[in-house]
Amino acid sequence: MPRLSPKFIVLLLTPILVLGILAFIFIDAPPEERPVPMTNEEPVQKPKDAGEPLKQVTIGNSVSGRPIEAYTFGNGDTHLLFVGGIHGGYEWNSILLAYALIDQLTATPSLIPLNLQVSVIPSANPDGLFAVLGTGGRFTLDEARTVTDTEGKGRFNSNKVDLNRNFDCKWQPTSTWRDKPVSAGASAFSEPEAQAIRDFVLQKKPQAVVFFHSQSNAVYASECQNGILPITRNIMNAYSQASGYKAVDSFDAYEITGDAEGWLASINIPAITVELSTHETIEWDKNLAGIKALFEYFNTK
Repeated sequence: MPRLSPKFIVLLLTPILVLGILAFIFIDAPPEERPVPMTNEEPVQKPKDAGEPLKQVTIGNSVSGRPIEAYTFGNGDTHLLFVGGIHGGYEWNSILLAYALIDQLTATPSLIPLNLQVSVIPSANPDGLFAVLGTGGRFTLDEARTVTDTEGKGRFNSNKVDLNRNFDCKWQPTSTWRDKPVSAGASAFSEPEAQAIRDFVLQKKPQAVVFFHSQSNAVYASECQNGILPITRNIMNAYSQASGYKAVDSFDAYEITGDAEGWLASINIPAITVELSTHETIEWDKNLAGIKALFEYFNTK
């Protein structure tokens, strides 16, 4: 048998040694440390789960820097907006209702007609929520039931402004809540929370907006200087008939100035206020029926 030269042995063993090192790297290394093969191809994009929000964005921040988020579902040209929690922890059930809607649309995206796009701002006043519950984000029903806010300290933002008096419709520096004077801010849209809603509306130009509140047990139309828009009354009645809440053209328990719904009416966007019957329940079945009625109404337009 001929004797192999050292040079030949090195040439023979080198590929084996290289293969052994590569096998060690790719097989024995933890998954997160394994190198990713480089290619000239773009990575394949994973299809978006049909139940995920099309977009979840921070549209602004509160006075204390807490994020205000919007979740958007669907791809249609007709845009509907739902807003909860403008009165923070004082009306925490309106926030839970908005999150319940987000969960429903995530679980059953087919609920949204193809011509619609739906956005939900679950907590428009995270500072007011924090004042009562110690969180500006999501919370549970059990956590909320451990607190009470009969004096309404969670109704206002960190500047002690009632945000639903800070919009540009009949705005006055001092407005009313029940029989009490409340601050409406230094000027219309002086508060970052109101600015966030305004800017989102002006960008998205929704065909209608629904605000969740409590606890008047009714659905109210909106108006500013020129009365109730025809579509506003139509969607108020559609929500009322499906949900069982009483339809009321105008809130008249006391005078309100600078409300968000009135500002929307002033720029020709129909808006309604859905008032839950208590501060502790979301009345989900009733409100889901009302929401579906709005989807059906705008699905035929």
